[in-house]
Amino acid sequence: MATRILRRVFSTPARCYSSQPIKCTLIPGDGIGPEISAAVQKIFAAAQAMFCGALQVPVEWESVDVTPVRGPDGKFTIPQGAIDSMNKNKVGLKGPLMTPVGKGHRSLNLALRKELNLYANVRPARSLVGYETPYNDVDIVTVRENTEGEYSGIEHEIVDGVVQSIKLITEEASSRVAEFAFKYAKENGRKKVTAVHKANIMRMSDGLFLRCCREAAEKFPEVQFEERYLDTVCLNMVQDPTKYDVLVMPNLYGDILSDMCAGLIGGLGLTPSGNIGLKGALFESVHGTAPDIAGKDLANPTALLLSACMMLRYLEMNRHADIIEKACLSTISEGTYRTGDLGGKSKCSEFTNEICRKVQSS
Repeated sequence: MATRILRRVFSTPARCYSSQPIKCTLIPGDGIGPEISAAVQKIFAAAQAMFCGALQVPVEWESVDVTPVRGPDGKFTIPQGAIDSMNKNKVGLKGPLMTPVGKGHRSLNLALRKELNLYANVRPARSLVGYETPYNDVDIVTVRENTEGEYSGIEHEIVDGVVQSIKLITEEASSRVAEFAFKYAKENGRKKVTAVHKANIMRMSDGLFLRCCREAAEKFPEVQFEERYLDTVCLNMVQDPTKYDVLVMPNLYGDILSDMCAGLIGGLGLTPSGNIGLKGALFESVHGTAPDIAGKDLANPTALLLSACMMLRYLEMNRHADIIEKACLSTISEGTYRTGDLGGKSKCSEFTNEICRKVQSS
């Protein structure tokens, strides 16, 4: 039996949406995004039919286009329609987006996080039963500050050949994400929160973040707290990941460490992600757009599907999430239907159909 990798991500009681569907924004994304988004929709439809019959469905998708548009400043950004949809629905699911490298292009992912103030990125990484990696006992959650740090986009050229990038750290954002991490740990039965920093070098910026974590720790005495340097955590992580439980850190460190944790369990194709904010929540696959296999029915929809399970739990549809997650993980564990990135030969459609079959037979 597959082991659940996404226990309660949010402290919400189970509830059955049998009368009114919940409208969710769907951003299919680029490359393989439309294919894996369609796979998730098909699996959801199978679960909806099982729970609610033909008359009602718990989720109604509102698909939006995020093809970049040129703003008044000449830079490309996301269209207003996508922002309006998220502001209206308060919850969404997003496939991978591609941002061209170079001047004139903002990161679309970053723009969404800033626009919706999605301040906490939550990424569970847990070893999958039946899918072997060099590590078989990983069970870590990274909580990443999502709105500032080096990713604030504050940089300029001082003189030719000299560029300055400013790392922005604020007490408000640091306290908010620190308290989120401790609350998450308490509500999900986690024992320890580790603050990851480099306050020995960046004494003011990381020092402020660390102080906020210490203050948050005082409010949650039942949760163990420790402080570790970023480089020490990276070293220990690849030696013995069981040393860590919940990690909380500034933006750039979180980007690096969450991907490292994903590598321990098999890659970004197996890793779900949720962005929680003041105006709602956006769940996403964090892998690339894989344009080389786009349209070939070869993509792996697992990351987006597990992110969708996080979304269901956020919406208090816990039973739906449990059924879908179990069907996905048991399909991977059995090994008969695996996509190429997991060492198998199955197509995306075959993998999806097997999950649907398991959902409907649950």
